[in-house]
Amino acid sequence: MALQTTRALLLLLLLTLLGLGLVQPSYGQDRMYQRFLRQHVDPDVTGGNDGYCNLVMQRRKMTSHQCKRFNTFIHEDLGSIHSICRTANIQCKNGRMNCHEGVVKVTDCRETGSSRAPNCRYRAKASTRRVVIACEGNPEVPVHFDK
Repeated sequence: MALQTTRALLLLLLLTLLGLGLVQPSYGQDRMYQRFLRQHVDPDVTGGNDGYCNLVMQRRKMTSHQCKRFNTFIHEDLGSIHSICRTANIQCKNGRMNCHEGVVKVTDCRETGSSRAPNCRYRAKASTRRVVIACEGNPEVPVHFDK
């Protein structure tokens, strides 16, 4: 009887530890995914100008403490962005093999160099180009804009 109780407690402990192990990464992954969406996804616009960059960079809190020097907004629906994560893995700038590439419509916002936070000023360049994003999870979701 004591052996069965011990086994049951060990099984319960194992399941609890597995459950905790599964919850933590998904929370971190979700936080990184939400940050990726805030910083890089704007599906309702097809291409921006300088005014677009100035406004959206400020609204999305990338100019609060200092001017973010460069940022790219992807102008595709979420399904198209998620489908990039299903392409072949390639090496990221950090050496990891969780990056994927695709061709999308973007606006690149580059800080002019003569502005100060929170009133940062940007030059916009709208184009369709190749991007590289890092994806994580199961199913994989975009978590970092690599280049």
